[in-house]
Amino acid sequence: MSSENPGDRGSRWSDLDRPPLNATALRDALVRPDTLWTSLDVLDSVGSTNTALVERVRAGEAGEGAVLVAEEQTAGRGRLERGWSAPARSGIFLSVALEPAPPVERWGWLPLLTGVAAAAALARAGGVDMLLKWPNDLLTEIGDEERKIGGILAERAGERMVVVGLGLNVSLREEELPVPQAGSLALAGAPGRDRDPLLRALLRSLETWYGRWRDADGDPAACGLLEAYAAGCCTLGREVRAELPGGESVTGEAVAVDGDGRLVLATQQGLQRPVGAGDIVHLRPARGE
Repeated sequence: MSSENPGDRGSRWSDLDRPPLNATALRDALVRPDTLWTSLDVLDSVGSTNTALVERVRAGEAGEGAVLVAEEQTAGRGRLERGWSAPARSGIFLSVALEPAPPVERWGWLPLLTGVAAAAALARAGGVDMLLKWPNDLLTEIGDEERKIGGILAERAGERMVVVGLGLNVSLREEELPVPQAGSLALAGAPGRDRDPLLRALLRSLETWYGRWRDADGDPAACGLLEAYAAGCCTLGREVRAELPGGESVTGEAVAVDGDGRLVLATQQGLQRPVGAGDIVHLRPARGE
């Protein structure tokens, strides 16, 4: 006789390959007096972890070190207000509240810092090499393609607070991908796909890099962030098109990331053009690939 509850058939919570996060164990491991993280909440479902945490910060209900995780996002957001959707428990959807001490002009490094921290954590805990696409995408190679498996979104939450969100596809199958260019740790063959240790590794790595950056007063060179980002950035060395706010586009070779976190393009006109915001389209592989 089957022990299945008929009411569970078709439930979004019935996929045994996608167990729920253990909120109590995560809090016990991460929220301690000697760590950055001051609270950790896991929600069954939320529109957007970033939106929800920004609201908590502005209402005085969350301060630096607050972590908000969701098993499912119904209105997840990426850059330029693009949607980010995935089945329940198929990924890691989290936001953290930070109160950076470094000068505001250096806060633009926070998405890049998060990318470096995530790449290091996923290499260690997930067993897969990550690539950083400027300014805030996480890519990995699946077959002979570079596919996006994660994205980062940072936004202000008042005068002194920033909320940084990270979405990561963990167990998405090919037929579940929102677009053909997307991927997941599962499709990349990552041996580590248990979301609990992945989440712990992500938050610990983020705490480490954020601490280094903060202690260096936001100087990306002094804390090693600039070097680490350049080493992992697959945009550098490529011919790219930068689609800028306002409709302008610039084409050139991505030659550097400057001290303000901007991507520097060498244009066909012989100019060095720093780009601080925009969509980047990779037009050709990096030289030597």
